[in-house]
Amino acid sequence: MKNVLFITLDQFRGDALSSAGHEFARTPALDAIAARGFRLTRHFAQSAPCSPGRAALYTGTYQMNNRVVANGTPHSRSLDNIAYVARRAGYDPVLFGYTDQGLDPSYAVDDCDPRLAYYDGILPGFSVGLYLPEDQSPWLRWLRGLGYDIVGNYVEALRQEPNRPAEHSLSSFLTNRFLQWHERQGEGWFAHLSYLRPHSPYAAAGEFSKRHRAEDVDLPIAPVPESERHPLHALAMMNEASGAPTDEGKLRELRAQYFGMVEEVDTQLARVIDALVARGELDNTLIVVTADHGEQLGDHGLLEKLAFYPQSYHILGIWSDPDLGNGVIHEFTENVDLLPTLCESIGVEIPRQCDGRSLVPLLQGESTEWRKAAHYEWDWRYFFVNSRTPDWATNRLLSRQNLAVSLSDDLAYVQFGDGSYRAFDLVADPTWRTECSDIDRILSGAQELLVWRQEHLRRETTDMLLTSSRPGYWPAVASASA
Repeated sequence: MKNVLFITLDQFRGDALSSAGHEFARTPALDAIAARGFRLTRHFAQSAPCSPGRAALYTGTYQMNNRVVANGTPHSRSLDNIAYVARRAGYDPVLFGYTDQGLDPSYAVDDCDPRLAYYDGILPGFSVGLYLPEDQSPWLRWLRGLGYDIVGNYVEALRQEPNRPAEHSLSSFLTNRFLQWHERQGEGWFAHLSYLRPHSPYAAAGEFSKRHRAEDVDLPIAPVPESERHPLHALAMMNEASGAPTDEGKLRELRAQYFGMVEEVDTQLARVIDALVARGELDNTLIVVTADHGEQLGDHGLLEKLAFYPQSYHILGIWSDPDLGNGVIHEFTENVDLLPTLCESIGVEIPRQCDGRSLVPLLQGESTEWRKAAHYEWDWRYFFVNSRTPDWATNRLLSRQNLAVSLSDDLAYVQFGDGSYRAFDLVADPTWRTECSDIDRILSGAQELLVWRQEHLRRETTDMLLTSSRPGYWPAVASASA
């Protein structure tokens, strides 16, 4: 029974790997994992921010089916997930970090259940090795125990990481706890390491904050002129949280710190790999590395993860299975593919709910029909969810605050919930700054997105008929309680 190490690095861009040719980031540990397995060059998250991105990752479902649309949207207990899959395979899946999945209210004890007051709950099915809630309180207590005078909340503590040695970082704290647990395990363990970094605030730990000089770092993709910006893009640039600094020096420093955070978390993964080697486990451990979403990092005048540009959704993807070979996969792959791939790798039936497909045929070099475009969604209704939230029966405002993207080799088509669209000509300009004017190509992009949505409508009970012969796909029927 092989071990499973499932790693998420929060807000990790798909291009921030030295093996992907990045000019500044140096990621020897990630590169070594990829060299033993497969690097997915065009791998995409299905939504942002954290809760929606992780809901898709953990359940293998698109947002249009799992309906986790914001940090704070409950996670439906009707959904199967990676932890349950692991248990069916005989593992006890153990979490180190966080999963950001809110409680399904139908499972609350009562109206006063404290779990209804926060979104960063633990995905059902996981045992807990280390739980890091949003306030990072276990790490802050550890720092205080080391003698640090921690003032302010966890965000301020993260901003101060350059002023402390890297061995006292949040990432180091998580790694320490995993390694303590790991040395007590026998064969056949399953661990989910969920690191916050390289998530903002943009401040790398200790020596890593000095790895790159701001003046040496390149500048991001500039935004299109104001007159050409979609209203959502314009609003995001004006928002304090998502608008990139207009000062060039500050922008370069922010990017330098991000690359430093990338290198620091890579160094933590080197510690993990060294532990596997020391115990002779590397050749018997399935390692998966991905992210919940990407990071704009100043591209198009934006920070964080939002809207429709690919920097928010193109993420790292690594699949290293001792039972498979190695190589580089250039087809469009998605986070929803990882759960069905894991199922096939550990001998569990793929849940009927899964929208993704197993990557195993691609990894084995088989000739197989595959998607011609990547897809992702973003929903911003949370800006309108308040004491005056519109009633859907009489006002459809909330249901129009979303977008869906189809990204192919030559065209990026963005459909907005209000009926408008954008289409970018990627042949003429791969930076998404040139709109497509060819109506036939635009129509083709719209049709591709529509067919994608139709194909992935929920199917758990659609492919069966209630007749005496019970034709179709029938799940196991639970016995009624006496």
